[in-house]
Amino acid sequence: MTETVTSYPPPRASTGPSVKLKAKRWAISKHQLLAIFGGLGLFIFGLSGLLHVVMVTWGPQQAVMMPPRAPMDMAAAAPIQSTLTKAGITTAAAVKVIAGEGRSLLQVTQDQLSPRRYFDLKTGAELPGHDEAQARYLARHYLATNAAITGTEFITDFTPAYPWVNRLLPVYRVDFDLPGNVSIYIYTETNASAGVSNNFKRAVQTGFRWLHTWDWIPLKADWVRVLLITGLVGALLALVITGIMMLITIRRRKRARGGRHWHRVAGYALALPLLMFTSSGLYHLLTFSGPPPQRVLTLAQQLDVSQMSFPLSAQWAAMTDGVNVNNVSIVAGPGGQFLYRLGIAKAAGPMQMAAGEMREARYKGTPTTGPAVYIDAASGAPALQGDKAMAQILGAQFTGIDSPKAMALVTRFGPLYDFRNKRLPVWQLDYGPPANKTIWVDTATGALVDVLADSARPERWSFSLLHKWNFLRPLRGVLGRHGTNVIITTAVLSSVGLMGGIGLSLYLKNRRRKQA
Repeated sequence: MTETVTSYPPPRASTGPSVKLKAKRWAISKHQLLAIFGGLGLFIFGLSGLLHVVMVTWGPQQAVMMPPRAPMDMAAAAPIQSTLTKAGITTAAAVKVIAGEGRSLLQVTQDQLSPRRYFDLKTGAELPGHDEAQARYLARHYLATNAAITGTEFITDFTPAYPWVNRLLPVYRVDFDLPGNVSIYIYTETNASAGVSNNFKRAVQTGFRWLHTWDWIPLKADWVRVLLITGLVGALLALVITGIMMLITIRRRKRARGGRHWHRVAGYALALPLLMFTSSGLYHLLTFSGPPPQRVLTLAQQLDVSQMSFPLSAQWAAMTDGVNVNNVSIVAGPGGQFLYRLGIAKAAGPMQMAAGEMREARYKGTPTTGPAVYIDAASGAPALQGDKAMAQILGAQFTGIDSPKAMALVTRFGPLYDFRNKRLPVWQLDYGPPANKTIWVDTATGALVDVLADSARPERWSFSLLHKWNFLRPLRGVLGRHGTNVIITTAVLSSVGLMGGIGLSLYLKNRRRKQA
């Protein structure tokens, strides 16, 4: 009988640790190595980031949302062209009728950073030095107060107290004898409030600057600021990434003891929020490193006002029959044709609101005027173009390109055009090559309000959605701004406490164990 021998394949040679095991070991070693610097970055930038939430939620607010209204009757007005001629004004960047205290006034902007000049509509007489008086009137209007004014300052450059994110220049700072030393910044060109401050907000803003943005470091040494913040935030980002790798590669059959369990639970809940905060913050830092962005707001090209000859008063009653006009301005149309722009008033909304409603309205934005009609300033004949055509003309002036690839009327603030611009409505024009950018223009004044290069779009979306959590905007209709801020605050404090605090204690415990 022949014996059958079964042949087995030789055992495989050992290939060493699996990829998963290698990844786990690498993640653990690097996570422990980054603990101190990453944890320090979490404490500094996490807690200081809450200062912005505190400032937005509990900072001072204006009492009145909408700009003042005044009777707009040009029937008895002196001809604008003769008023300007008597004043020796031949060119101007902006000419319009605005609401003053109890009456409408003719406002002329000759230079973007100089005080504006004002004229009585009926007599054409100039009101010397009235720009500061207009700012004081607007300050009282927006704060709804008769308190004594303790000081007024004309500001033509951005400062730590009024940083570049506010966008509007020049402005007046008007100080009031109110509890907390309340100040309000007024932009007279559009009768707008550019911001409100008091002792509380100034203290919180200073803390935010010192601990979160570090812009107290001189501009000449900005590379030091960028290097230090990049190191701390980069270590935190790497800490988050290695922590996520540990969550994926480490599987426990039973619950860990004490702090390790809660640190792991926090990791599952907060890893994604931390990844969003750190990656978008680092992206924002590197994008805006170096000199601060320059002022973008640009008024229209100088108008040769000597070309105007038609007095609005001649046909004002017929032009405005059945129409509520709330602003009049002079703009340059196609081929240098000068036009009167008559802005149609929107339905009147509430002037005063509760504090929460005011904050919500501020961040959503409220248009101050509706559509417009255009009148030839030389003949008085109706002009064919409307606001859309005028926006396209302005876009061509500022870009040198006749037609945008897309355009839209913006009546609410959003991720790309946000509340810092403090101007609605505006027109958004998108341009392809060679410009590759988006601009926003104000047809009421002919101003270029904001510019966004296509290459900068990802950063603006990232900062709005991932860093400021504006993806929660749909919840504001249910929870309000306070409710959504509570969600953000909870996420940050949980990250700092559960992940940072417990993680640091575990790190120190391991160090002591190794030393023992």
